[in-house]
Amino acid sequence: MSESPKSSRSLAGIAGIVAIATLLSKVFGLFRQVAIAAAFGSGPAYGAYNFAYVIPGFLLILLGGINGPFHSAMVSVLSKRKREEVAQIMETITTLVVGILLLVTIGLVVFAEPLMHLVAPGLFLTAEQVQAKTSDPAAFEMLQQTRDIAILQFRIMAPMAMLAGLIGIGFGALNAADQYWLPSISPLFSSVAVLAGLAGLAVYLGDKILLPEFAVLGGAVLAATTLAGALLQWLVQLPAQWRSGLGGLRLRFNFRQPDVQEVIKIMGPATFSSGMMQINVWTDLFFASFIPNAAAAVSAMGYAGLLVQTPLGILSNVILVPLLPIFSKLSDPEDWPELKTRIRQGLMMTAIAMLPISALMIALAMPISQVVYERYAFTTQDSYLTSSVLVAYAIGMFVYLGRDVLVRVFYALGDGDTPFRISMFNIFLNALLDFFLYKPLGAPGLVLATVGVNLVSMVALLWFLNRKLNGLPLQQWSLPIVTLTLISGVTGLAAWGSLQGLEQVLGKTGFWVHLTQLCVAGSVGLGVFAVLVSRMQLPEIEQFTSRIRQKLGRS
Repeated sequence: MSESPKSSRSLAGIAGIVAIATLLSKVFGLFRQVAIAAAFGSGPAYGAYNFAYVIPGFLLILLGGINGPFHSAMVSVLSKRKREEVAQIMETITTLVVGILLLVTIGLVVFAEPLMHLVAPGLFLTAEQVQAKTSDPAAFEMLQQTRDIAILQFRIMAPMAMLAGLIGIGFGALNAADQYWLPSISPLFSSVAVLAGLAGLAVYLGDKILLPEFAVLGGAVLAATTLAGALLQWLVQLPAQWRSGLGGLRLRFNFRQPDVQEVIKIMGPATFSSGMMQINVWTDLFFASFIPNAAAAVSAMGYAGLLVQTPLGILSNVILVPLLPIFSKLSDPEDWPELKTRIRQGLMMTAIAMLPISALMIALAMPISQVVYERYAFTTQDSYLTSSVLVAYAIGMFVYLGRDVLVRVFYALGDGDTPFRISMFNIFLNALLDFFLYKPLGAPGLVLATVGVNLVSMVALLWFLNRKLNGLPLQQWSLPIVTLTLISGVTGLAAWGSLQGLEQVLGKTGFWVHLTQLCVAGSVGLGVFAVLVSRMQLPEIEQFTSRIRQKLGRS
């Protein structure tokens, strides 16, 4: 906010706070996923959860997520307002959003079964239709169990719709007040709730937790603790909001206030735009429900997605959260030269971070899956499927985050319509690619379809932004990105070659064998990348290494 005494906090300082908080959240998120894998493997409880979570999770990520439309709209507007103006805006927006989302929550509970039919029609196939697709005699019974658990989980998680709006609005206001720690660490509370629920379930059932007859109970606990985690995310932000004078729980109905209208103007198109992206997730699961053993397919997508989202989420927050207020403050045409510099900074940092990680994940997908997940209910067969999906996810990490950088520039310029129009086109493109790829490639094909959509989206955003800002030095930007891509390819080859050699010496079985192979091969790959990238002399790399030296010197 314009008169906050902390407004001068440096980009590096903000990035450091966000990095530490997000790292803690992601580590706990990984622990949560490991616990889920150990308890449920690729069985019906977690398979059903992936389908049931589509709409509640879609709303939580869309409305409550850091860098989501509610968060972005609140930061974009409130960062330009005086402190005494903020509380009234906050309370009015909260009143409007809660009223709408309360009705949405009731609708989700009442229409749970037809909505699940819409999300995953493949779960509602008849016995004859299932027999025509597979010779497994237990396939139809597994399908029925997955469907029933998914409907139950959906009803339990429905209130997340209302909580999502409260979380997103609150965290946007906190960031605008120059508070970054709590929003970045908040997902930790959700992970802790799920871990506590699974621990209690394990104590209650013991080894019986692995038995199929307890899948319904396990699925219910998983859904209930997910809801409890969302509730905690909202409750922990309230004291910080009250201390910062960001409003309370008072109802306000002044929806025509100009500042409120400005938030709505950004929030509306941004919500639809980001929602279109989440609709692509639903489209993927729609087609996944028709894959034989759909529970295993969507489970693999969930496990692999978490492995990608862990580094992606950390680096996304480090790059995007500090840049968004800066983009907003450079929205005037006279500041566009500096804005272009910041856009380049965001894209270069994205390439430096994402491309080598992608290469290493592609090269080391199997040992990564084995080290992280393979224990108790999670088998070697599950690792093979998860690693194949992980390769597909890793291919698209750079374009995923690069597209997000560009979308935030449009939001800062007060233009939510352009990302929305591109997202509308991408819905049809994603469905088309899913249709052609899910049969021959299965779950990895669905992920590759999303990668293709993100690539098209990033190119389109660059083209429109080039016109909007009266030209961008795209050729100048593209050369270092292409060079980083080639260096990352060499990085992946070095890691893969090291892995092959280690497998000849150490074998292919055992947790410690896999961990050793992963650490050694990963270190070789990172070493090759560090040597090659240091010769590029990019300003972003030099700034980063300088900060590291300063911190080490002070230590």
